[in-house]
Amino acid sequence: MDLPDDDRRFLRRLLMTAGLGVFLLLLWAAREAILVSFAAVLIAILLDGAAGQLCARLGLGRKWALLAAGLLIIGAVVGAVALVGSQMAAQVAQLSQALPGALQGLEQRLGLRVPEEARSVSEGMLAQLAGLGRIVMDALAAVALAVVGGAYLALEPERYRRGFVKLFPKALTQEVEEVLATLGRALRRWLLATLLAMACVGVAAGLAAWALGLPAPLAIGLFAGLMEVVPTLGAFIGAVPALLVAASQGGEALLWTAGAFLLIQQLESNLLSPLVGERLVDVPAFVLVVGVVAAGTVFGLPGVVLAAPITVVALAVVQRLWVREALERRVEVTGERE
Repeated sequence: MDLPDDDRRFLRRLLMTAGLGVFLLLLWAAREAILVSFAAVLIAILLDGAAGQLCARLGLGRKWALLAAGLLIIGAVVGAVALVGSQMAAQVAQLSQALPGALQGLEQRLGLRVPEEARSVSEGMLAQLAGLGRIVMDALAAVALAVVGGAYLALEPERYRRGFVKLFPKALTQEVEEVLATLGRALRRWLLATLLAMACVGVAAGLAAWALGLPAPLAIGLFAGLMEVVPTLGAFIGAVPALLVAASQGGEALLWTAGAFLLIQQLESNLLSPLVGERLVDVPAFVLVVGVVAAGTVFGLPGVVLAAPITVVALAVVQRLWVREALERRVEVTGERE
C-alpha cells in the first residue's frame, strides 16, 4: 500500500530525527572514548612536530625520527618523575603533619575559629589521598591508551585522515580536507604556546620557591607548570601547594609566596600570553572560561584538563562552518593562517 507524499515526508523526518537521537545517545555513552581519542590526536601532533624537527636537523627517516622523539619525550617524563617523585611523597607527608599546626597558628594570630570540618580534612589528608588510588589508576590507563593511539596516528597520519574524509559525501571532500588542515594548525599552535607557557611558569615558580626557602622547589615548579594546561584557573590551582607549604612556615612566608605567585600570574597573563599565545592561537579569555565549564560538565575532570584544545577546535569549527559558510560573514578562522 502506497503512502501519500505528505505521510512519506513525515515518516522520513521521523526516522531521521530518531536516528539523530540514537546517534547523539551513542556519542554521549562513548564520551570517554572520544576524549581519549582527542588526547591521542594531541599526542600524535606532539610526536609529529618533534619528529619533524629531528628529520630536518639530523636527516633521520620519519619512522626513526618518531621513535627517537618518543624515546626523548618518555625519557624526559621519567626523569622528571624520578627527580621530584620522592620529594613529592615527602611533601605530602609534611603537609599532612604541618597543616593542623598551621590552622592552630592561624586561630591564635587572627582570633578565628577554624571549623572542625576543615580540621578533620587537614588531619586526614593522607587518607583522602589514598582513596584516590582508583581514580589515579583509571587516569593512568586512559593516558596509556592515548599514548598508544597517538603513536599509531603519528606513524600513518595520512591513512587515518583519508579514512575520516571518506565518511563524508564526495562533494564535501575538499571542504573537509581544508577544515582538518585548519584544525591541525590550530592545535599545533596551541600546543607550542602551552608548552612555552608551562616551561616559563614552571621555571619561575621553582625559582621563586627556592628563593623563598620553601621545601621541594622542583616539585612546586613542576606542579605549577603542569597546571598551565588548564586555562585561566591553572595559575591559581598551581599556586595551592606552595601556599600550603608557606602556611606551615608562618604568615610572613605565606604573604611572600602569595605575592610571588601573583607576580608570576600577572607576567604570564599580561606579557607572556600577548607575546606568545595570542600570536600563535588567539582565543578570547571568556571563551576559554566557558569552554572549561562546558568540558568539565560533559567530561568531568579530564575534560577540564583538555578544555583548552577542545575550545580551540570548537571555535575554529564555528568560525569556519557557521560564521563564514552559513552566515556568510568575513571572519579570521583560528589556525587558518599559515
